[in-house]
Amino acid sequence: MKAKELRELSTEELEAKGRELRGQLFNARIKHVTGQLENTAKVRILRRDVARVETVLHQRHEGAAK
Repeated sequence: MKAKELRELSTEELEAKGRELRGQLFNARIKHVTGQLENTAKVRILRRDVARVETVLHQRHEGAAK
């Protein structure tokens, strides 16, 4: 998911998206360790998506504080 798409979401939607992505990342890590994950790049993609969501949320919180 691109940062531009994330900026269009509300704060509540972003927080929900972050929780969903963290859950997917957790499941992907478990599957990777047990050898059941076929697309190992999925872990990297999910980790970056979580970081994008966190970045947008952080920017909003900083903007609201000013």
